[in-house]
Order: sequence, then structure tokens, then C-alpha cells
Amino acid sequence: MSATVTVGILSDTHGFLDQRIAEVIRDCDYAIHAGDIMGAHILDQLQPRERVIAVAGNNDHPAFWHREEAELVATLPEMTDLELPGGTVRIEHGHRLGGFPDHDQLRWDHAEVKLVVYGHTHKRVIDQQARPWIVNPGAAGRERTKGGPSCLILSASEVEWKIETLLFADTEAA
Repeated sequence: MSATVTVGILSDTHGFLDQRIAEVIRDCDYAIHAGDIMGAHILDQLQPRERVIAVAGNNDHPAFWHREEAELVATLPEMTDLELPGGTVRIEHGHRLGGFPDHDQLRWDHAEVKLVVYGHTHKRVIDQQARPWIVNPGAAGRERTKGGPSCLILSASEVEWKIETLLFADTEAA
């Protein structure tokens, strides 16, 4: 039997991480943050068993972060990969492609991977119509959550990948 790795996928916290998502991430092997983090305190709250992988979003530059975090935000890559059993995940924020990234363009740009994760739109998407799969976890903070903070959980083994959506009630609307 092939070992299964779990990955919590989130994006667009904009300086606030819903604690229900932070709890979910603690049970994962890895955490992917697809940008618009807006503060080191967000990355500190993500505590998966192995490590956090994060990319810069369009709001992740020194002008929007605390001055003492300028060096950290400058080290965030625009794009990165996570090697998992059964394939590679490519992570980018997606803003380079405009307001709503075209999935065909993402597939073209990243044809060599199994899954592309992007953020930026705050819209939850799981597109498994073609390879690579394209996903957007929605927003994990409190801004423009479109129904409540959300994240995705990827379970990856050599033989099977499964993606689950976790959508939490919007406490701001309650």
C-alpha cells in the first residue's frame, strides 16, 4: 500500500487566518499558501507536520507588510513546486494572468505537473476536466470569502489523488 500525504491548500488570507482552517492544517503533512498572505503572523499560524510552502501574491510586497517583515516578504517566490507521491504541485498566485486566470493558459504554462494551485480570485474552483488539474481554494481569511472561509485538502499517494473542499460558516455574517 502506498503512503498517503495530506496537503492543506489555502490562499488570500489578507492578514487574517480563520482559526478553523489553522486547526485543519495542523492535521496535514504540508500547507500550501497561494499568496496574498500579508503578514508573517499568518505563516506562523500554519503548523503542518512537515512544512509550509508559500508564494507571493499581488499584495505581498513590503509596502503592505510590517516594516520588520520586509526581508521575509522579499524571499517569497512568485512560483514554486511541491513534489508529492504520484506527481508535482505547481503553486502561483495567478495575478500575472489578470483578474480571472484562464485555465487553458495555466495548463499550457504548467503542462509538466499534475496539479496547479492558484489564488487571487477568492473563488473556490476544482477543475479536473483535463491535466494538469487546476484548483483555487478560495479565501481563508475574512475578505471576500464568497460564503465563508475555505481551504482544500489534497490526499496524494502514488496511485490516487483526491481533493476535498472545506467551507466554514461565515462568522462575520452570523
